[in-house]
Amino acid sequence: MTQDTRPLIRVVAGILLNQDGDYLLSSRPEGKPYAGYWEFAGGKVEAGETDFQALQREFEEELGIRILAATPWLTKIHSYEHARVCLKFLWVNPDQWTGEPQSREGQAWSWQKAGDFNVAPMLPANGPLLRALSVPRRLQGRLKTGLYGQNSTGEYRVAPYSLAEPHHANILISETELRKLGKLPQAQSVWVSVHTREQWQRVQDADVVVWQVNHEASARQVLEILEQGVSVPLVVAAPETLVSSYRDRWLSTGAHAVLSDNDTEVV
Repeated sequence: MTQDTRPLIRVVAGILLNQDGDYLLSSRPEGKPYAGYWEFAGGKVEAGETDFQALQREFEEELGIRILAATPWLTKIHSYEHARVCLKFLWVNPDQWTGEPQSREGQAWSWQKAGDFNVAPMLPANGPLLRALSVPRRLQGRLKTGLYGQNSTGEYRVAPYSLAEPHHANILISETELRKLGKLPQAQSVWVSVHTREQWQRVQDADVVVWQVNHEASARQVLEILEQGVSVPLVVAAPETLVSSYRDRWLSTGAHAVLSDNDTEVV
């Protein structure tokens, strides 16, 4: 496969939520590449703009929505026929925007539930993103026995690979176990746990990565990784002592969720 060496175009998109936990999607207007395809609203970052400033401008111009705050989430690089783009997705909670969506560019828009999208066709780069949106942002449980949470379609459970049965849709396996296995297990989504940068780099094809943090240096390393931008949802699992110190910083730099797991001993 020939490597795409075209310059990267910086693009931002907003994961905008309403009070019901639904996400706003809009269609691309006539005259643009992929006209009629559905996507998360946003656009190109102009010279001199920050990602957040670009998001604010695009939402105001396209939909008449004022963005008050946003949090980094995922960063994706995708090659289209017309361009190679670096897509940065920013998370916008219901209390972080004001206004009512308007079709200022003649586009359609729709509120959708994660895991139950009913508009089509979808922009090609958004397939993995739509699956990632089904992962709850609040998780409980233990890595040894399983995790659970809620998304817009109901209960969401993750079973450890050693305890998994055929009916389990979401499987958690350690990077060490995965290397021995030689391939990702068959499941609707595969979560892989890591505790080093080297392991993190080897599991970029996982659906979700769980980083087990057990000391200050590891906690800071996760911050560095998040600041660089992550392409898969990153869940941070740590003892309560480290969670209390780092939770807000992890979440504000792009962690998908933070889990208190006291089985991970501080060293």
